[in-house]
Amino acid sequence: MINIKYFGYNGQKMSFDNKVVIVTGASSGIGAATAKLFTKEGANVVMVGRNETKLQNVSSACGKIGKAPLVVKADVSKDADVKRIIDHTIKKYGKLDILINNAGLGRVGPIADGKIMDTYDEIMNVNLKAVVHLTALAAPYLTITQGSIVNVSSVAGSLTPTSIFQIYATSKAALNHFSRGAALELAKSGVRVNVVSPGPVDTDFVENAGLQISIDAFVKQLPLPRVTESEEIADLILYLSSEKAKGITGSNFVSDNGTMLKA
Repeated sequence: MINIKYFGYNGQKMSFDNKVVIVTGASSGIGAATAKLFTKEGANVVMVGRNETKLQNVSSACGKIGKAPLVVKADVSKDADVKRIIDHTIKKYGKLDILINNAGLGRVGPIADGKIMDTYDEIMNVNLKAVVHLTALAAPYLTITQGSIVNVSSVAGSLTPTSIFQIYATSKAALNHFSRGAALELAKSGVRVNVVSPGPVDTDFVENAGLQISIDAFVKQLPLPRVTESEEIADLILYLSSEKAKGITGSNFVSDNGTMLKA
């Protein structure tokens, strides 16, 4: 019989009591699942998103299993909103322990469609610039708490992009590279930075991106023919944010049902 205690797990919850956690893109999908999980684990969650109705729905669900989150309606592509996220968090809780950069945007369009620069600006402002900005503003507070950052990327950042999706893929490749650099720089301050790269996840991402594909048809071609649930990615984020992962930084954790095995 395997002694699971040897591997550092003793059946107890990973305690996040009174930890302050910012989750961007928290109104649905991975962000919503992450906000709920941190709430369940006792954290003070700051939920960030653009859709106020969806945010309130997730907030209500959180309030039934833990402390009511602080809801900040904000567009992370806007500098003033990014600053407001940090300001509201510190004003409410006086500290910051964990930053989850989950907000992401997907758009389609090849180089030759005449709109690629608009696509580039829209995607990069959310998927990369916002992460850099939030990291810079959060770092001084995370240094005080010896906190951590988890950036939600995608396997697209490690694969050769398709013609219609290459700006999204490029943004995630840049996010991965920035995360490694940030991990190296912030390590001397005791702050950890890691990346989670999902494959296909059961969210509204594909619909919002305007992709005319069937996820079910796609996943049938995977080594593990299934779609990942948002809660699975939330579990991974929680682990990387915990003391159980105190020796892990600058790493990219892939949860893709084998997508990259066929690359």
